[in-house]
Amino acid sequence: MDLVALDRTKPLTVIRGAAYVRAVLPEPPVRSAPSAPRELHAHAMDNLRFIRETMENAGSFTAVSGWGQAAIGVSALAAAAIASQQTAPGAWLAVWVVEAAVALALGAFGIVSKARRTGLSFSSAPGRKAAICFAPPLACGALLTPVIYRSSGTALLPGTWLLLFGVAVVTGGAMSVKIVPLMGLVLMAIGAAALFAPPAWGDAFMAAGFGAVLTGFGVVIARRHGG
Repeated sequence: MDLVALDRTKPLTVIRGAAYVRAVLPEPPVRSAPSAPRELHAHAMDNLRFIRETMENAGSFTAVSGWGQAAIGVSALAAAAIASQQTAPGAWLAVWVVEAAVALALGAFGIVSKARRTGLSFSSAPGRKAAICFAPPLACGALLTPVIYRSSGTALLPGTWLLLFGVAVVTGGAMSVKIVPLMGLVLMAIGAAALFAPPAWGDAFMAAGFGAVLTGFGVVIARRHGG
């Protein structure tokens, strides 16, 4: 049998180029569209959220109202003048309890007004921290007032109130501008002096701390920090 006949009896399949690859290799699996753009977007959003929260935590609570503090100071000066005329301890205490309520209302109104005007939020991290730090010393003062009054009358109340209010301003003011904790330190110093001074000087210390200090610092805060 010659070569030509052999070739005709065994036909050959010629597969070249791409046809050979398709015949020998398996078909590649069908892949879905890549998800890299979506994952990159989510990662970028997480980074932006982290940066925003970090900046918020590092910020300060600047809604402390200087004019509100000044108004509290003026009302305290009036309360000190009225309280100094009282001869009964209960009447004296009642004057300052009313003044505390008035001061709370004035302070809250001033802070809310400034926050709305400047676009600040109480739910921000500095606002929450300031409230958490400011409230406990005031709560302690409210709890100690009836205890001190029943045990020793009104002699220790001015020093106790000034000292604890100063502590509240220092701790809460740590989240605010630098002048606020400075005001708290001055109040603490006046309160410490009142604890060791003659009881008859109580109203003078109250006028100096809650009146003069809050009025003076309030005007400075209002002029330097937007109200």
